[in-house]
Amino acid sequence: MRILLVEDDPGLGGAIRDQISAEGHAADWMTGVEDALASVATTAYDLVLLDLNLPDGSGLDFLRGLRARKETMPVIILTARDRVTERIAGLNAGADDYMVKPFDLSELSARIGAVSRRYAGNPSPRLALGPLEVDIADRRIDGPEGEVTLSQREWAIFEALVKRPGSVVSKTQLEETLYAFDAEVESNTIEVYVSRLRKKLGRDRIETRRGMGYRLVRE
Repeated sequence: MRILLVEDDPGLGGAIRDQISAEGHAADWMTGVEDALASVATTAYDLVLLDLNLPDGSGLDFLRGLRARKETMPVIILTARDRVTERIAGLNAGADDYMVKPFDLSELSARIGAVSRRYAGNPSPRLALGPLEVDIADRRIDGPEGEVTLSQREWAIFEALVKRPGSVVSKTQLEETLYAFDAEVESNTIEVYVSRLRKKLGRDRIETRRGMGYRLVRE
């Protein structure tokens, strides 16, 4: 997934960025509302991690603005505000989850996965792809000959396809998942990773729709 992190605390922000990057997600870290607004105006994010107390504005107002513009990406609030009324305000503004600081980074990873699966219409972390058994939460794929190992970028492409079962995912959307891995995305990058995935998952597992993109074949 490509995740927008909006957090002004350098220590916590760095720890969260490192955690979600280690989980194989592409992370863009912004420290204020203005930079976050500029980011969502130009980039399609799969999820937002949002602090409420920001140096140049309110995270809650930023969230309300997203929902007013019909932005549907899931949002998890990360804040020290722990009163029930503040949690209710955050959820009513359109947040999908609310975590009170300090929190365990492994719990944050679990909540990111749970929220993402709900949005993809598959709340279970396990699914079958023909002879393959996929555990999205553990990032594990088991086949008839044992575990299938994917690199971080291969998993990022695979996850983008899994999240849209039966739908065609454009090349541009797949490129978006790789931009924050600190590597140049060349014109043939997606074709290279799709080819690698086909070798590992099965030649017919990913279908090419010429001029449109790629579709994951589940049966």
